[in-house]
Amino acid sequence: MSYTIAEIAASLGVAFEGDGALRITAVAEPAMAGPDDLAMAMKPEYAAGLPDGAARAAMLWQGADWQSFGLQAALLATRPRFVMSGLSAMMDPGPGYGPGIHPSAVIDPTAQIGQDVSIGAMTVVDAGAHIGDGSVIGPQCHIGWNATLGTGALLHSGVKICARVTIGENLIAHPGVVIGSDGFSFVTPETSGVEKARATLGGEGNDQAQSWARIHSLGSVTIENNVEIGANSCIDRGTVRDTVLHSGCKLDNLVHVGHNVVVGEDTLLCGQVGIAGSSVIGSNCVLGGQVGISDNILIGDRAIIGGGSGVLTNVPAGRVMLGYPAIKMENHVESYKGFRRLPRLFRDVADLKKAVSKLTGND
Repeated sequence: MSYTIAEIAASLGVAFEGDGALRITAVAEPAMAGPDDLAMAMKPEYAAGLPDGAARAAMLWQGADWQSFGLQAALLATRPRFVMSGLSAMMDPGPGYGPGIHPSAVIDPTAQIGQDVSIGAMTVVDAGAHIGDGSVIGPQCHIGWNATLGTGALLHSGVKICARVTIGENLIAHPGVVIGSDGFSFVTPETSGVEKARATLGGEGNDQAQSWARIHSLGSVTIENNVEIGANSCIDRGTVRDTVLHSGCKLDNLVHVGHNVVVGEDTLLCGQVGIAGSSVIGSNCVLGGQVGISDNILIGDRAIIGGGSGVLTNVPAGRVMLGYPAIKMENHVESYKGFRRLPRLFRDVADLKKAVSKLTGND
């Protein structure tokens, strides 16, 4: 795989300067780049590493003095990081899964397999399942009973799609993803300690031992188009209605989406996000790493939740939140500044007490 600088520029819609016939076979960090690599020097601080490498061409920012770095050619972009999206797609060699259906794959006779589908070793496709055209199913995957997988899917090794799950076009699921496992729903015959604690805000809890009865998950999971799910993430099926991920959602590794949750279009869920049952996340939201969303919470469109936050109440559209419990980020920052000042405040109060004691004669 190789491209000339001119070919890359034309494909990405960016300007280039210098030798357009220079051929590139890979991308690299500036200090590690070889003569056939395109150095990703997208900021001045990155470009400082160019003298330590051997790159002849680089991706630079608009207006950069590329010749001062001793380069023979340069791609100049107004937003280099966005251009990197298209460049990385061009240079990606893919996962290496072979074409066709591996002899060790087990496919039920009633399953429907589309055109140009690749199915890897030890993969199982159950009865009534449907796999869309052009999909690539890696080794040791499982497509459950009556599950539907749309066209152009890419399932890496070990992905499990459970019974009755419906998935649209162009899903990317990384190793270990589980879609459609049962929701975590249990109930006690009598009012539970958790219900009492919630009703009284902690004033009352358990006063006797309790056993849990399982509520079966009768719904499933619906995932729309162009969704990507990171490694070892889990999407639980709904209790009665489906759990839903709308088009364009992107999930990082180790994300858990609970039963009945709805996630809006183009929402980003970073690593270790956990969303409890029946919460609704709006469109174009960003939930930072390790954010926890309590059950039955509504997060408005375009909300941003800072990493490590715990959301216990509804969040308005466009709000930026941080902390536990999560509050407006600007308020959290002010509170944290006050928290850091507490030791000094305590010292000042102690000094004032001493001064007052001297004045009043109470040593």
